[in-house]
Amino acid sequence: MVLAAAFFLLAGTPGPAAAAVTLSPHASGFERPIYVTHAGDSRLFVVEQGGRVWVIHAGGRTLFLDIGSRLVCCGEQGLLGLAFHPGYASNRLFYVNYTRKSDGATVIGEMRRSAGNANVADPASTYFRRVMLIPQPQSNHNGGWIGFKPGSPQLYIATGDGGGAGDPGNRAQNLNSLLGKILRINPRDPDGNGPRTYKIPPSNPFTGRAGRDKIWAYGLRNPWRCSFDRGTGNLWCADVGQGDYEEINRSETGKGKNYGWRLLEGFRHFSYPGRTRGTPCTSNCRALPVAVYAHSAFGGGNCSVTGGYVSRRVGATHHGKYVFGDYCSGKVWLIDAGHTRGTPLAAPTDTGRRISSFGESFDGRIYLTDLSNGTVYYVEGT
Repeated sequence: MVLAAAFFLLAGTPGPAAAAVTLSPHASGFERPIYVTHAGDSRLFVVEQGGRVWVIHAGGRTLFLDIGSRLVCCGEQGLLGLAFHPGYASNRLFYVNYTRKSDGATVIGEMRRSAGNANVADPASTYFRRVMLIPQPQSNHNGGWIGFKPGSPQLYIATGDGGGAGDPGNRAQNLNSLLGKILRINPRDPDGNGPRTYKIPPSNPFTGRAGRDKIWAYGLRNPWRCSFDRGTGNLWCADVGQGDYEEINRSETGKGKNYGWRLLEGFRHFSYPGRTRGTPCTSNCRALPVAVYAHSAFGGGNCSVTGGYVSRRVGATHHGKYVFGDYCSGKVWLIDAGHTRGTPLAAPTDTGRRISSFGESFDGRIYLTDLSNGTVYYVEGT
């Protein structure tokens, strides 16, 4: 069948040669760097899994935040996400996603930059507002990405399925659970109902019907790094697979979509009632990934996808390409922003890096973090 053929091409057979990806060291000396982002200006913020955030600026680097005492690290726990409010320049608000020290629960917290120094958070991090608490049944599959869609005050939150092989609680498909989901909220209630509340957008797909109102999309195992294409607004999310396949999801809206886990792993049945595990899905397949690769593909060694970004800088060599990689093998792929399931993946570049995350600067340059050597690299051509 067509789908089975497309699956074979994407998961196992290299496509045409692609332009090589070149990395240039940008900054080093970090401890377990796990994310890079910006606050609407030329500075870069580097997140360390242990709870620190550094800001790289014209004068060097400064410790912006340290909330290590609040969280448990490491493995798949720690400070996992950072996002700056669209109104950060005036309201000084930013948001963190971390696993709480006492029980490993996911905390989405609101914090604030110092009024007197743009390179440090509120002194001693005295301002903290807990926006959301999500209990975690196990220590793995916490997701961790948070982000604002450009031009929107709505915060998107990626959660894993709560851990354990095969999603034993079937939480990703359960619309009464916040695990295995993309959530969407307005962390600051625009209706003025108090500083400790948040607003659920009325256009969320499960508002007024069965399912939790916060849910935007569901059926994810462990989404490890999502991003918005600043050119189209499309949401890209990489989802770490169980034992055989890694996947990249792209959605023009994402609203209400079911990405298939644990029914599917990639394009194949996983725990689908009445279907044989490992066989290609050809009907009732939910929102299939835009790309899949096997752990054994391209020389093997793959095990955990790391989602990236679409390059949109005018004149960039890789303009219009989505950049992503694999943590275990260090391979990096480039695919067109309009990539379709029937298009084979081009051969990747083997960087030799432990790719914990990608990140984007204010002007659209794409960066990569190496968890092992503590270095942030610039992806040349972006």
